[in-house]
Amino acid sequence: MMNALTIFKQFFLLGWISFGGPAAHIGYFRTTFVTKLSWLSDTEYAQLVALSQFLPGPGSSQVGFAVGYHRGGLIGALAAFTGFTLPSVLLMLALAVLSSSLTDNALFQGVIHGLKLLAVVVVADATLGMARSFCQRKLTAAIAVICASVMLTIPGVWSQIAVLLAAAMVGLIWLKPHPVDLASDSTERVGNRLAKTAAKQVHFSLILFVVLLTGLPLLAPFSPSVQLFSDFYQAGSLVFGGGHVVLPLLQNIVGDQLSSDNFITGYAAAQAVPGPMFTLATYLGYQLLPPVPITGALLATAGIFLPGFLLLLGVLKNWQVLAAKPVLNGAVSGVNAAVVGLLLSALYQPVFITAVNNSADVALMVCGFFLLRTLKLPIVGLVVLAIMTGILQTQL
Repeated sequence: MMNALTIFKQFFLLGWISFGGPAAHIGYFRTTFVTKLSWLSDTEYAQLVALSQFLPGPGSSQVGFAVGYHRGGLIGALAAFTGFTLPSVLLMLALAVLSSSLTDNALFQGVIHGLKLLAVVVVADATLGMARSFCQRKLTAAIAVICASVMLTIPGVWSQIAVLLAAAMVGLIWLKPHPVDLASDSTERVGNRLAKTAAKQVHFSLILFVVLLTGLPLLAPFSPSVQLFSDFYQAGSLVFGGGHVVLPLLQNIVGDQLSSDNFITGYAAAQAVPGPMFTLATYLGYQLLPPVPITGALLATAGIFLPGFLLLLGVLKNWQVLAAKPVLNGAVSGVNAAVVGLLLSALYQPVFITAVNNSADVALMVCGFFLLRTLKLPIVGLVVLAIMTGILQTQL
């Protein structure tokens, strides 16, 4: 089993450079853990992405959590989550203290613009790479195109779940089974070591999810801290799709406790910093518990992430076992193709339309794609170039 410190290190580095929201994070993860480090195969990775689309919670963070679990069990999953989320939490805490002084700065906005362009490049690379793996047949290519078309014309959580289920049914009926590499040697080794604890973790995590979901509201009136944790836990339990989808729920939670300007500042900050957008909860928790703001930030952060991880832990092993069954291999192929379609739609909305403003942006995006795809420039180098480009644009 891989050392938890190694897992933490890889995710911590990604946590500082993963700009662009959930779709971009999935691209960063694939570049790092599939292409560069070979921690898991494209097929294994697609299964984790597909599972995250079915569960409530922070989608990209759930994928990272699952990658950590795949490599190092529960400790590895916690190391992955902590590493990936910590930079964003620290930045959101700093921004909560500094309020809007940075988010209104033109130079800062230029840097963010450059990093958004990089996110377009990373998502495009991930989409192309996964399409080559999972859309080699006419039917799988058609599934990807139809899925992308539906999501672009009828965006929403239920549309997403519907196309994934439809793709699974089409695959089950019309895609002939073929051997999958889900049961690779590395997976078998990890699976064997985790087999004794997996069943207990599955049952415990699902029971704990239900107990907290039903029990916290009963205890909330007795303590402001418990009330805060309960509110954000409920939000994390109800949000499908992650990212921007959590905004209306959090807005309802905050209500009149926070001014609209303060809330929008936090939302803008969450889009500006790397890592998961769910760390908007860090900013809000800091504001909502004035006597102990750091405690409020940590409680809100833990509350909004916890339910998605408990659910993922509860179904992950069963999902992998089901996906490995030959009789269901056609359904797996259909879902994999649908995931490509989901990424393709996300490439346009929200990634492309929020980053590309003019033809100069398109030119920069094309150059970035060439540097990543052809010259294999490391992500860190691309981040540095994106920052420099964003600063330069503010000076022109």
